[in-house]
Amino acid sequence: MSPMAKVLLKEETLDPSYLPSRLVHREKELELAFRRYRDSLGKGIPYHLLLTGGVGSGKTALVRRLGADLERGGRLAGLPVRTAYVNCWRRASDRTVMLDLLRSVHVSLPDRGYSLSEMLDVFEQGIRRNPQHLLVLLDEASSLVRQETKLVYLLSRSHEVELGSISLVLIAVEDLFPFLDPASRSSFGVTHRLTLAPYDRAALADILAFRAELALRPGSFDPDILDQVARIAAPKGDARFALELLSGAAHAADDEGAGAISSEHVRRAKGSILPTVTETQLEALSTNQLGVLLSLSRMLKGRGSSTASQKLRANHAALLEELHAPAMSRTTFWRTLKELERDGLVTLETGGSGESSQVAMDELPASFLSTLLEERLGRARTGKG
Repeated sequence: MSPMAKVLLKEETLDPSYLPSRLVHREKELELAFRRYRDSLGKGIPYHLLLTGGVGSGKTALVRRLGADLERGGRLAGLPVRTAYVNCWRRASDRTVMLDLLRSVHVSLPDRGYSLSEMLDVFEQGIRRNPQHLLVLLDEASSLVRQETKLVYLLSRSHEVELGSISLVLIAVEDLFPFLDPASRSSFGVTHRLTLAPYDRAALADILAFRAELALRPGSFDPDILDQVARIAAPKGDARFALELLSGAAHAADDEGAGAISSEHVRRAKGSILPTVTETQLEALSTNQLGVLLSLSRMLKGRGSSTASQKLRANHAALLEELHAPAMSRTTFWRTLKELERDGLVTLETGGSGESSQVAMDELPASFLSTLLEERLGRARTGKG
């Protein structure tokens, strides 16, 4: 038998640092930011922006695309726009940020031996040697601003301090406005702030579909798989985590030689990236909870990411008969499902009544849970443990 074709063809397109040609579900925010900068620069005025949003909300991709678009089509008083990107999480002081900014104007200084004032003088000379309007992107800016930085004031008042022609973008998870000094705050008024809302499940599914077309072999995934990944990442709206999860699932499929991603591969990736279920937690479950989980595990093993609660109840009734255990009432069955949902072991998507709900399990591979639960139920039946 010939080996199955690989699933993951262009892994780099699932990496958070990859800048795609389209920012799915961030087109409006990108257009708004571009228009603000284009209009302001067209009047010969620098523009400063405070961009906030949760982890995985697309902040970095948006500002990098903004920078690229402005470099192609933006000018200030005849000056071309050039972008300087610095991640302040690694460069968390004024001096270390300045070292990166100096490199952006083609000046290299030793890490030690120069004061901030001297570095600013060299930076100004570098800008004047190559006349340009510099768009400075300070990502993870909380690390810098919380240290009472002078740099934000200097960059946002570059004309006043004769530093050159500079526009500034501060990018952060939290609102930095309360931490800025009063003089810097005046550069970031109401119209100079933009907040990205978390992605919802539908948006995450669309992002995954776009990236999957770039990264994966055609025919190696289907919309249900992408929806499963989106469902897992939706509580925090984190596209980074969703892309990491899809990449992990593709790797799991390739390691197995499966030729296509299944729900089991997604669960395996989820368990390795962010494990939430432990054997100790399973040991603490009641026999009713274990039985329902075992039925669900058997139904989902290689067959999908969710099933109708009505089908699960029928399957569970057959399991109880197999174990010679008493039947479970509908009320008890539904209460048990709600307990499992509360503990984060299943996800319920209700369509109006219990019987019309979809029951999903994303935490661990169903095959692993089946083995673990069968052993646990076996011990319960024999009185061991």
